[in-house]
Amino acid sequence: MNGEAPAFNPGAFEFVPTWAPAPAAGDAAPAAPAAAEPVKAAEATWEEKEEAAPAKAAPAAAPKEEDKKVAEVAEKVEEVKISEAEVKKELEKMKAEGLLEDDDEEEAAPAKKQVGGKEAKTLKRHLNLVFIGHVDAGKSTISGHMMYLTGQVDERTMEKYEREAKLKHRESWKFAWCMDTTDEERNKGKTQECGRGSFETEAKNYTILDAPGHKNFVPHMIGGASQADVAVLVISVRKGEFEAGFDRGGQSREHAILAKTAGVKMLIVGINKMDDPSVCLEGGKWDQDRYNDVKEQLEPFLKQAGFNLKTDVVFMPISGFTGANLKHKVAPEVCDWYEGDSLLDFLDKLMPHQRFYDMPLRFPIADKYKDMGTCVMGKLEAGTIKCGESLIVLPNKSPVVVEQIFVDQYELTEALPGDNIKMKLKGVEEDQLRNGFVLCRKDNLCRPTRWFDATIQILDFESIICAGYSCVLHIHSAIEECTFHSLKAILDKKTRQVDKKDPKFCKQGDSVVVRVKMARPICVERYKDFAQMGRFMIRDQGNTIGIGIINELKYPEDKKKADGK
Repeated sequence: MNGEAPAFNPGAFEFVPTWAPAPAAGDAAPAAPAAAEPVKAAEATWEEKEEAAPAKAAPAAAPKEEDKKVAEVAEKVEEVKISEAEVKKELEKMKAEGLLEDDDEEEAAPAKKQVGGKEAKTLKRHLNLVFIGHVDAGKSTISGHMMYLTGQVDERTMEKYEREAKLKHRESWKFAWCMDTTDEERNKGKTQECGRGSFETEAKNYTILDAPGHKNFVPHMIGGASQADVAVLVISVRKGEFEAGFDRGGQSREHAILAKTAGVKMLIVGINKMDDPSVCLEGGKWDQDRYNDVKEQLEPFLKQAGFNLKTDVVFMPISGFTGANLKHKVAPEVCDWYEGDSLLDFLDKLMPHQRFYDMPLRFPIADKYKDMGTCVMGKLEAGTIKCGESLIVLPNKSPVVVEQIFVDQYELTEALPGDNIKMKLKGVEEDQLRNGFVLCRKDNLCRPTRWFDATIQILDFESIICAGYSCVLHIHSAIEECTFHSLKAILDKKTRQVDKKDPKFCKQGDSVVVRVKMARPICVERYKDFAQMGRFMIRDQGNTIGIGIINELKYPEDKKKADGK
């Protein structure tokens, strides 16, 4: 290369040569080099040279005419709006031509807007939905099929479930496996724990709670129902199955009563398996006579359980396996006598339930686990929770800090009443918590107690009940042992006034006022102050004995302190 090689600077980050071209053969010889500069100048780094270079002069202002043209073009560009449907259509076209991979499609998809630190989709109305009913009525199948129809379970996953179900000769269980995740549940075909899932429509976000139908797992069903706003009572219309579930000892009856006691305000009776050959007419048409027969048997019982048939109960025929009347209304050629909405359409139109924004914070813990820290799950009954807040866990009085809040898989900065949330807590270990513990704020605690007076309706008990009787009490997400310390009064069934004071015993059908003693302190409220934490169920030997409400909370330690003064 002609010319001198550029000086090498060992102190520079990288070697930057001078790119001056070599002189042509016919050109004049270069002038004699100037006197050698000091060593410091020769060793100046390229960054120093850049800093020492004079700033470029600002470009001259564009003419006014050009400014006008630029403004006009900018306005036209702003007017051009591409809808999401057009973007999806173009992405599908590129994918079909092999120009786009699945990963590229995710990157090319339009980003979701964020409002207040959370995705806009989480700002939709939230509804907690529990599926209840007798074993094998089709609860898990309906739950899984709804998640599939709404896109929460993709096609590839469903094909995998179908292959696995065929290997076990259980092709009809493929949708149920979306909710039944353990090997034991899939092998036996019985839900054992309350399954949890979520999906969304254009109107709302939903949390699904798939309650077990077997009698041995009723405590799990109560835990799911206590977190729900709406219950879907799934009734199998197949001959023999409806009778088994509705007769004495069947779970259709017990689940309806427990759902009402747990605070469910709306009951949808899904009469399932209308496409079953045992009840289906010729040509695959659904049998209206069988539907009406089942409906007529259920209505008197639901009315007795406390539901208003006009405002609180809706009947609809469905098929969980085929998906008929779940997302889209059933075809007229299959069922021409049903004129109502499909299940999802009805839920989308349902008015939101009352939310307790102004009440003190109450968050009963429904479940807990470890995941890079202590995590709790449950329904926020009242008040709001923000990330970074300092709270108290009762009754053990442990101070905690809320690190993260999740609704389904989306992280939020604030949880609202009625949300079914997961939280990561700092300051407490997982083994220090129990289901039924309540998170509160320091300025308004839910004081734990072991004593309270309650009115209890005895539903099902063969013998008599006296003072000293022990059973298991279920209230919100807590399960604790209790004792009937004393019987205060028996109420008249019609007037609800005291009929007999200090009775020696009570029996099935009686409404009795009882002084209840808990084995351990528990966080509850009076029913008139906060109904959701003031109603309960009592169970013994696998049966639901009765339901009740709390009238007054008792604190004997206060009386002792007063006497001591």
